[in-house]
Amino acid sequence: MAVALLAGCGPVQDLGVDQSGHGSAKGGEKGGGDGGNGHGTNPLDNPEGTKPGLAPITSDKDRSDGRDLIEKVPTKGRGPKTGYDREDFGYAWADNADGVPYAHNGCDTRNDLLKRDGEDVKYREGSDCVIVSMTLYDPYTGKTIDWTKQEASSVQIDHVMPLSYDWQMGASRWSDAKRKQIANDPLNLIPVDGPQNSAKGDSGPATWLPPRRAVRCAYAVRFAQVALKYDLPVTAADKAAMLDQCA
Repeated sequence: MAVALLAGCGPVQDLGVDQSGHGSAKGGEKGGGDGGNGHGTNPLDNPEGTKPGLAPITSDKDRSDGRDLIEKVPTKGRGPKTGYDREDFGYAWADNADGVPYAHNGCDTRNDLLKRDGEDVKYREGSDCVIVSMTLYDPYTGKTIDWTKQEASSVQIDHVMPLSYDWQMGASRWSDAKRKQIANDPLNLIPVDGPQNSAKGDSGPATWLPPRRAVRCAYAVRFAQVALKYDLPVTAADKAAMLDQCA
């Protein structure tokens, strides 16, 4: 159940070629799908975050639409991290965040997201919620991960717009209920390779992007979708980096 929120990160890596070329499509795709490998959903077709994965944006029209969406995000300087605590966003993977998909379904947010994005999902005996194994296609690296609960941290749930970032951009003034929403909103959550999530920490797009180049425009659009839904600005540098990905 770990989501790393570490300060700082290394330089942006670049994996231009997918490391997996198999699997079937899950969820709607638009503008060419996932670069030919059939995984994930174009974020322009997934405004609620309830469809699985994150597919590359490939068509010129969709890239233009992505830039138009990013342009709507306001900018401001990143505020201090003073006072930030993960617990200010509720306990991890709360099922009682009002106003977001999957809430109050009797299953915690982490398992909801593993179910959304995983394939060949297997549950603990007697449970229709607790997942003990699955296969995950990681959109950030292109790797296929055979995951088991015994090695839980090999897959982590990424907050696309990190909670510490949210805090510094205005969430410090929010109600507890609104902070709990963004922490458990599937629009802001993607199961990914654990080490990549740790490397990202609380970075914005100017200092961290998915190593897989093909998905970077989609990632920038997803970041913008979260920012717009929650009326959060991004830094000018982050917005410029987001626009560059969909150029």
